[in-house]
Amino acid sequence: MEERDYEIHQFPNGIRVVHKQVPHTKIAHCGFVLNIGSRDEKEDQRGIAHFWEHMAFKGTHRRKAFHILNRLETVGGELNAYTTKEKICFYASLLDRHFEKAAELLTDITFDSVFPEREIEKERGVILEEMSMYLDTPEDSIQDEFDEVVFANHPLGVNILGTAESVRGFQRQDFRRFLDENMDTQELIFASVSSRPFAEVLRYMEKLLRDLPARSAPRQRMPFLQYTPQYQQTERPITQAHCAIGRPAFALSDERRLPFFMLTNLLGGPAMNSRLNLALRERHGYVYSVEANYTPYIDTGLFSIYFGTEKRQLKRSIALVKKELKKVREQPLGSMQLHNLKEQLMGQLAMAEENNASLMLLLGKSLLDLNRVESLNSIFERIRQVTSAQLQDLAQEMLQEAALSFLIYWPEED
Repeated sequence: MEERDYEIHQFPNGIRVVHKQVPHTKIAHCGFVLNIGSRDEKEDQRGIAHFWEHMAFKGTHRRKAFHILNRLETVGGELNAYTTKEKICFYASLLDRHFEKAAELLTDITFDSVFPEREIEKERGVILEEMSMYLDTPEDSIQDEFDEVVFANHPLGVNILGTAESVRGFQRQDFRRFLDENMDTQELIFASVSSRPFAEVLRYMEKLLRDLPARSAPRQRMPFLQYTPQYQQTERPITQAHCAIGRPAFALSDERRLPFFMLTNLLGGPAMNSRLNLALRERHGYVYSVEANYTPYIDTGLFSIYFGTEKRQLKRSIALVKKELKKVREQPLGSMQLHNLKEQLMGQLAMAEENNASLMLLLGKSLLDLNRVESLNSIFERIRQVTSAQLQDLAQEMLQEAALSFLIYWPEED
């Protein structure tokens, strides 16, 4: 970040603090971002990263579950967490004057959870209900199941929630073992965005973090090396047909990541004028929504297209998707189309950076993955340099029909 507008400090135990001061905000956002995710689970640990995320709120040596949940709620704050394939995040947002409460609570639940047996039993039921809810929502479950289609038997293909069998089996010692195998203070960031100066934030975080023992967890994430396109169709008790299409894509450090993200945005980004939305919704009324997504990981990535439609319109909808992919492979963008694509993406990124909660999490994730945070101006400059020929080359490399996998949920016959 050339004109670096964030500050970093690393304690002797390896924990880093990153802070961005936003002078006029009244809200503080802060959290721990850990370089641990579901892909780090062994076969007998499927779902334990997500289960740990839940259990962090269920008791420490200092607090019971009620006191954890009540600590920030009483001052109008929000405490939250999430798990991905490669990260676990515990974070909070609240009035800036209560920053110390949030930072201390987050430190407590991240480093001092005790995993009470009674709470494990209760939370087991909650997660099994979460699984049932997720299975009843095909637009969510198809995208997770599509990971299994693309990544096959690799850890990236395993559902973050685990299985009902694995969730029913976890005991307190399993959480401790998972943390011992994966908690590394060199791979852990406390990120913060607020109006406070860095020196003030650091002074308080030093009290909380400096004397924590260093922890090391040398591990080797299994690389994803082999992909075979698949076509799978399964019947579900649903009324619509649902379709996911895609393939592996570029890793986080790949220089083609930004232009490929631009190409994905052109096809099915959040704007209503995306090519897939115009083709499937606006011109033919086949779908309510259609989206294209690109998720980069540390060593690979996932490109996917998703939509739901009436089953009688599924073949025509897939044909329209294939037509749009063929178009970007064969027809280079004109100068005005390319200009508009760049302006649209820069506007979207600028608005996203206005969300300070998301910015706080981005600081932590970028430092863990790339050891830097790129400035918006630097990203804009790279966007401006992308050419029409680059985008077409990427389309020809990545969007050949023969290289795509398909997963279809088909409504069960009455």
